[in-house]
Amino acid sequence: MYENDMKIIERAQNGSKEDMTKLVEDNNGLIWSIVRRFSGRGFEIDDLYQIGCIGFIKSIQRFDTSFEVRLSTYAVPYILGEIKRYIRDDGPIKVSRSIKELNVKIVELQKEYYNKYGKEITLEEISKELRISKEEITMALDSTRPVDSIEDAQYRDNKTDKTVSILEQLSTGKDEQTEIINKIAIKNLISELGEKEKEIIMLRYYKQKTQMQVSKILGITQVQVSRIEKKILGEMKRKLTI
Repeated sequence: MYENDMKIIERAQNGSKEDMTKLVEDNNGLIWSIVRRFSGRGFEIDDLYQIGCIGFIKSIQRFDTSFEVRLSTYAVPYILGEIKRYIRDDGPIKVSRSIKELNVKIVELQKEYYNKYGKEITLEEISKELRISKEEITMALDSTRPVDSIEDAQYRDNKTDKTVSILEQLSTGKDEQTEIINKIAIKNLISELGEKEKEIIMLRYYKQKTQMQVSKILGITQVQVSRIEKKILGEMKRKLTI
């Protein structure tokens, strides 16, 4: 559905407005499928579509026709990133005062605990101390962070000694629209994980913690963290190939 003639891409890169328009129209379904995931956030859906088109055009301008990948696959992070930047910079996502105040309390508690014991406080300890759920803690801490992209969540692959993203790690080599969108919606897979597994993924790929740091936070060994993480990635990859 999203196959494109490389000659059309090259002409678009060389300034052909007609070919650029054709590429946008041919990939209209892909752009909309990503845009719809941001509905209900206080934005006009048509505005988000226009922003998505800008991201798609940027992907065309930077696309190397020698890549062994479809333009649609290559374009996904550009479309997604452009929309997220728009949402972040426009600042429409309002954080309630109570969540902001809770965030301050958590940060202060983290500092006090570290100064006193020389190590990071765990989610369980924060939950007990402040008498709130782990979900509330996560929400409060994430409220002050910029919008994350799964393409930006990176780690070092021990086999290749290269830095790769979790999206690349989960890649199955297929290019169907459904799989592309599933990769964008990786958070849906994370939400299905158990509590400990979810914490490990959040700490490793969203908080950029090392396995050693995660082991200290959760009170388990680094070997256990490594084993659980490997199992989680394998299960996620399996679900993406179904």
